[in-house]
Amino acid sequence: MGRIRHWFICALLFAVSNGVDAQQPRKIPRIGYLAAVTATADAPRLDAFRKGLRDLGYIEGQNIIVEYRHEARGFDRLPALAAELVTLKIDVLVAVTTNAALAAKKTTSTIPIVFMGVTDPIAAGLAESLARPGGNSTGITNVAAVLTAKRMQLLKEAVPKLSRLAVLWDPKAPGSVPQWHDSQQPARDMGLQLYSMEVSSVDNYRAAFKEAVNAGSHAVWITLNPLANSNQKLIAELAIVNGLPTVCARGDYAENGCMMAYGPSYSIEGRDGARYVDRILKGARPADIPVEQPTKFELVVNVRTAKQLGLTVPRSVLVQADKVVE
Repeated sequence: MGRIRHWFICALLFAVSNGVDAQQPRKIPRIGYLAAVTATADAPRLDAFRKGLRDLGYIEGQNIIVEYRHEARGFDRLPALAAELVTLKIDVLVAVTTNAALAAKKTTSTIPIVFMGVTDPIAAGLAESLARPGGNSTGITNVAAVLTAKRMQLLKEAVPKLSRLAVLWDPKAPGSVPQWHDSQQPARDMGLQLYSMEVSSVDNYRAAFKEAVNAGSHAVWITLNPLANSNQKLIAELAIVNGLPTVCARGDYAENGCMMAYGPSYSIEGRDGARYVDRILKGARPADIPVEQPTKFELVVNVRTAKQLGLTVPRSVLVQADKVVE
């Protein structure tokens, strides 16, 4: 009888213990999303990111929570926003643009970071190598600097008489600097004379365009950077007013008035970011997940803008376009 009583008590305790465990709610993953760009400018990528999460089985508010922070006015606020997200006990910190990724990296060395919209993660100190990032960050590079020559080539093809090219870049944006540097050799190869348009404040755009015209510039190559990302329509309007054809680094710029744009698709980058988050939530370490480079690029041509500038885009360019805005 003693043994039976002992067995019964153990079984009862085991059942109670299991019942308590079963009642413990499962921890819902919490994601921090920090973007150095306006929510409007980030919308295409963010929509793709959310869709990517849904496709992977994550429903916001049910089995995943995402805390969003967008900052496009003062990038010096990014570290404080990153710290704010960290206090929310997030499991993964998603950082959009090099500025945001660097703020995230300086804020935490333990929470996994997934970056998007980063030009050169190795030069920025976000990864030791593309194959093995090392630390706590990994993600997707936009190879903006690598594609510089291709963009300049397309612009030269669209504007054959082009000889003086202004480059709009932000010396305070780590992702913009290598794009300016990587413009030098292609310009020499194409016989183009470059003019540096250094702009780090939206208040300086108007003056910068006037100065570019006074310097004899025939067109503008607009580097991908957070400030430009958030002011696409203003930049396009100023370029048209000043009679300057433009080439940009992403399709949404052309849809917002840039004459032509060549680069990776926002939608692919957003879905890839969601895939990285999923892998980390399932136990993968950022240090071991290779940084990916896009392999598919799109050319968007805005013929409406070209007409406003009194230009006709050559058929040789139009046949290469994935999308034509009319």
